Amino acid sequence: MWAIFKKEVFGFFNSATGYLVILLFLLLNGLFLWVFKGGFNVFDYGFADLSHFFMLLPWVFLILIPAITMRSFSEERKSGTLELILIKPISSIDLVLGKFFGTLMIGLMAMIPTLLYIWAIYDLGIVSGNFDLGVIIGSYMGGILLMAVYASIGLFTSALTENQVFAFISALGLCFVIFYGPNALATLYGSGTLQQTIQAWGGKYHLEGISKGILASENVLYFLSVMAFFVFLTIKRLQRT
Repeated sequence: MWAIFKKEVFGFFNSATGYLVILLFLLLNGLFLWVFKGGFNVFDYGFADLSHFFMLLPWVFLILIPAITMRSFSEERKSGTLELILIKPISSIDLVLGKFFGTLMIGLMAMIPTLLYIWAIYDLGIVSGNFDLGVIIGSYMGGILLMAVYASIGLFTSALTENQVFAFISALGLCFVIFYGPNALATLYGSGTLQQTIQAWGGKYHLEGISKGILASENVLYFLSVMAFFVFLTIKRLQRT
């Protein structure tokens, strides 16, 4: 698994595409938060916090994570090297987990520069350092859990096809449905209890719970369960190859 992990991380940065994907992620966040006028702009918001950054993060992840995972299995399936890897003394579980944790590491490396935003808002308030660090930590943890779910979905769609574009679009659509689909469906019902029940099937509901700085077990369990489910599906798909 460690060899697959290193291959995934170093392979991503062996081409200019890897750097461009991360640059695009940082550029989109930076422009919406600090440059473009609108609802996400920190200066227009008038409060020194990062709530709008964490509102934007899931949507930027919709592009970033599928872009990282789309080549994971599709490229090897197209080139014919996937079969060679599978006949080596490495289990499908180690192969999938190596690529999964490799994708997470790349995503974490992309997020590290955003820690500068904490320093940026430190002096923006009337009182320096007047922000809720617990909420920020919870929001980052929620973002990482959501990233793990997106990564598991991206690996699954990549294992289905040798077409990277199809893998990317499929992952993007499936991630969107998992994250926001139940919220959209809940708007069709007038009952508050029923709406909340439907929303609880979506990632947005549980991400908002974690972003309040409270790591409730049901929220964490939701992300871990969805992640494990798609990792399991990916392993089963490879075992049928």
